[in-house]
Amino acid sequence: FIAIVYMRDISIERDKIKDVAVAYQQNQVAIFEALNNEFDSELDAWKATLDKETLSFQFNSPEVLFDSGESTLKPEFKTILVSFIPRYLNILEQFKESIDEVRIEGHTSSEWGADIPNDEAYFLNMALSQNRTRSVLNFSYLNTGLNKNDKDWVKNAFSAVGLASAKVKLNMDGSENKELSRRVSFRVITNADIQIRKIIEGI
Repeated sequence: FIAIVYMRDISIERDKIKDVAVAYQQNQVAIFEALNNEFDSELDAWKATLDKETLSFQFNSPEVLFDSGESTLKPEFKTILVSFIPRYLNILEQFKESIDEVRIEGHTSSEWGADIPNDEAYFLNMALSQNRTRSVLNFSYLNTGLNKNDKDWVKNAFSAVGLASAKVKLNMDGSENKELSRRVSFRVITNADIQIRKIIEGI
């Protein structure tokens, strides 16, 4: 009898996890479609892409974003952010309850001048990518016309993360594509894993 009750409980918890996973997938698709419907016509002009699997909105044109080795936003990128940020937050507002975090991620290539060793280049690029994401977050918070509620949510949910060359883009032959590696992305992270962890902890 105890074994039967135990198996029943395990089955119930497994079904809960399955329900969360299904809801996560549906929510993932809904967020992607909402973002894609809003920004599809501007992706080419902004040289941006939207990844369905990671919900990452990537700005892929380094000559538009920053000068080489600098973290000050260029005027064209500021103009893009003024249009992008309020609309981006308006879309995510619909899914706020299922969003754990929005990460502004900075990426660089692996190089840093001809005579800089790889290890040193990595940490120089780490500092650069962190400074860049902080610049993006600072400008987005202060200069894109956000209201108090938006600002409160940005403070609670947004983070600025510098990843240096940890996730470089590759060419077809496996070599590093240094141009595409230099990018800034806004990535939505849902709270499905937190919900699943709570279910597991309760078992």
